[in-house]
Amino acid sequence: MSRPPSSPARHALLRGALAAALVTTALLAPADRATAGGGGTYLRFTKHTPDDSRLTYVRHGRPVVTYRAGSGKVPDECLRGRGWLPDGTYTLGRHHRAYDGNLIKGYAVELGTKRCHDGTERTELFIHSQMTRSGGQGRGGYQRWDGPADYTSHGCVKLRPADIKELYRILDRHGWPTTLRVTGG
Repeated sequence: MSRPPSSPARHALLRGALAAALVTTALLAPADRATAGGGGTYLRFTKHTPDDSRLTYVRHGRPVVTYRAGSGKVPDECLRGRGWLPDGTYTLGRHHRAYDGNLIKGYAVELGTKRCHDGTERTELFIHSQMTRSGGQGRGGYQRWDGPADYTSHGCVKLRPADIKELYRILDRHGWPTTLRVTGG
């Protein structure tokens, strides 16, 4: 049976563990620091450009998986139908596998309505892809993914079809978060 470390050695071990925890926390995005080490399960959308941003699933304060995603056609969150998703926290609504909207089909997560910084109300916001109602690829338009240009949207968060399907599998297995945090831009 080994002896516990002496008091000075024990303090050195604790100081080392605390330093490692502080470094790890410092490397997290600001939105994740508040929840590191405890709960903190949510989706995070980090805006870079309308066709090259990131959607991350954060579980217990740690990133699990990150996907390339897009939002909008221009980086103006107050421009209806063209601007990217406004910053803030969204409550995730229903998640569908066979959504049948006018433009959005197949896998879609409802985000609801959000006001941007100038008060403009943005409606009909989703996390979705470009596919048919059954999750396949159609002949064209909004039902077929043709490549990187398809990351742009009318203001929703948009993923490749394979990525949104994988995200659903991961969230079905680990549990769906209740919020989406949008930052950047």
